[in-house]
Amino acid sequence: MTTKQPLILTVRYPADSMAVLTVAGEIDVDSVPDLRTRALGLIREGRQHLVLDLSLVGFCDSSGLNTMIGLLRYAKDRHGSLTLAGPPPHLVRLLDITGIAEVIPALPTTAEALSHVTAPQEVPEV
Repeated sequence: MTTKQPLILTVRYPADSMAVLTVAGEIDVDSVPDLRTRALGLIREGRQHLVLDLSLVGFCDSSGLNTMIGLLRYAKDRHGSLTLAGPPPHLVRLLDITGIAEVIPALPTTAEALSHVTAPQEVPEV
């Protein structure tokens, strides 16, 4: 039996309207409420451009993907954005297979994600 990794969330603020939320552990049906609450809170506080650093995520299920889509919609409704940084290979594959990669930018590093936010490319509507 494997031991489930708890979800650890840390935040940094690189600019007034931006936040980087680092996610470590497993994103699943049990942990998404914490992720959703923290991310929505940041957007409500005026950090409408959110970067999720996923480089420390060991697992992500469909509830995690659904949460990311919801965060994107919430941010866009507030003239913001959601960008993923450092998703591990298994998550990149899941984003590609589900088509989410078409609407949520995923970049290899947090620095690249922050650059993308400050000079965004055109992203299709959700």
